[in-house]
Amino acid sequence: MADAITTEIIRHGLLAAAEEIARNLCRTAYNTVVYEIHDYGIGLHDVRGDVVADAPGIAVFTRGNDAGIKHSIEFLGEEAMEPGDVFIINYPYWSSAHTLDPLVFAPIHAEGKLIGYASCRVHVTDLNQKDPGYVLDSTDRSQEGLVLPASKLYRRGVRNDDVFNVIRFNSRMPKHTIGDIQAQVSAVVTGVRRTQELASKYGVAVLTQAMETINAHGERLARLALAKLPKGTWSAVDYVDDDGITKDELVKLQCTVTVTDDEMVVDWTGSAENVRGPINLPPGQTEALSSLIFKSLTTPESPVVAGNFAPLRVVTVPGSVMHAVPPMPTFTLWTGLLAGEVILKALAQGMPELVPACSGGDVCSMMGLGVNPRTGEPWQEATNEAVGFGGTATHDGEDGIMHLSEPGCRNNPVEVLEAKSSMIIEHYGYRADTGGAGRFRGGVGVSRSYRFTAPATGICLVYKTKTEPWSIDGGATGKPNQVVLNPGTDREVVQGGSYNHLDADDVLVNETGGGGGYGNPFERDPEAVANDVRNGFVSHESATRDYGVAVTEQFRVDAVETASLRAAVSA
Repeated sequence: MADAITTEIIRHGLLAAAEEIARNLCRTAYNTVVYEIHDYGIGLHDVRGDVVADAPGIAVFTRGNDAGIKHSIEFLGEEAMEPGDVFIINYPYWSSAHTLDPLVFAPIHAEGKLIGYASCRVHVTDLNQKDPGYVLDSTDRSQEGLVLPASKLYRRGVRNDDVFNVIRFNSRMPKHTIGDIQAQVSAVVTGVRRTQELASKYGVAVLTQAMETINAHGERLARLALAKLPKGTWSAVDYVDDDGITKDELVKLQCTVTVTDDEMVVDWTGSAENVRGPINLPPGQTEALSSLIFKSLTTPESPVVAGNFAPLRVVTVPGSVMHAVPPMPTFTLWTGLLAGEVILKALAQGMPELVPACSGGDVCSMMGLGVNPRTGEPWQEATNEAVGFGGTATHDGEDGIMHLSEPGCRNNPVEVLEAKSSMIIEHYGYRADTGGAGRFRGGVGVSRSYRFTAPATGICLVYKTKTEPWSIDGGATGKPNQVVLNPGTDREVVQGGSYNHLDADDVLVNETGGGGGYGNPFERDPEAVANDVRNGFVSHESATRDYGVAVTEQFRVDAVETASLRAAVSA
């Protein structure tokens, strides 16, 4: 039997193994998106495929890994999971991501029994999708690249060259793609070995019982937290800029959240249906993003385990943007990044003291690719950009940090981008006045300018530019994201999601949004406003106009003028 102390030791052993998987992956991956940005999802799972330990990366990947493993078991049968096997799956409707986010997983055997799985998902460079880098306008899954439906990369420990050759001949950058997949293999094999060591030390019966206990405890924590939440039903609507095909039409995301004593129901009925472009979500990702918000409200301080989500029920309509079915395109998964804050928008009506206002609302990725004139080699680099977070009932939103959908991720350092590409970063800093004014202001976004030194392609993945980040309790909305091509010239274009063919000396500026404000801005402490002006987050003009605070050139509050400004508003 697994007593409480042994269970806790095993739990930490599994968490340490998951972290080792991540470190192994980052040491061996070819792609900076993996080893710099941490665009990965890693898990150790029980025999059913339910996660019992993870290493933070992209939050929605881990629950998607659960779905991918379970679909593979259903497709192949548990008897196909042999010792030494390593599988790959990127069929989006099963794997819960687009084709360039393949899931690699390996069954774990001990004492002749299948006891669990190790998983690793990353973003690879190319699998012969119709456009290099990223696909923004596919209308059918067949345009989105090579599909591998639970195929064996290794069969009983022996490399399956048939599958590797198919991948190699279906990639524009085979060295990088194969290298990243082999890094995934190395990572999951590490997870298998470490879990087997735990089984050898404590016995299979104790280990498997400990896994059951870990998830049962995760469920108890979630239910205790759920019981403390306000009860009710609330609905909200927000929008994705477009579907990549019909550029002038917003795509509706509608969410109704019901909280009872027993469960939280996140119902996406009413969201857009028959969406032509590739922003449709596999159902596993819709469940994963909903799980992320649920966990943030219930068990944010404990590691992810499947039991945390037992009280959550997600409802979707097959064929809608939140539940893609074959052959709906799914490549541009930005709906999954924007939709989490639609849940928060609904909850803000019933529990405004527990949730933040909207952030800048997007990951704001920029991907460049071309041929490096210094080396003659093809290059492809990307980075996600920070946004401002929304204000809360107790504090300002954070300034310039990764969007809530990717809390374990980082951006790509300037030095790496410049060394590996034909781009020069001309400026990088905060965007003043982008955070919504409030008693607690929204955090500000950032601006980064790329000058291309040779012909290249610049792909902008930004899909919240047409709607403003919403606020709470009388706060002001944040300023939205935007991408500006060749600013200040007669070729200036302001845009969002776009695929740009660029010449040498073209400039692309990625400007991210600020969070919404919380509460009446004229109730903000004037000294806090003066400090914001001093730090460059708020301009003198905004301090006067939006907060009723007169700040001197020495960054001090003019108390008399401030009293007059605020009295005028009150009158």
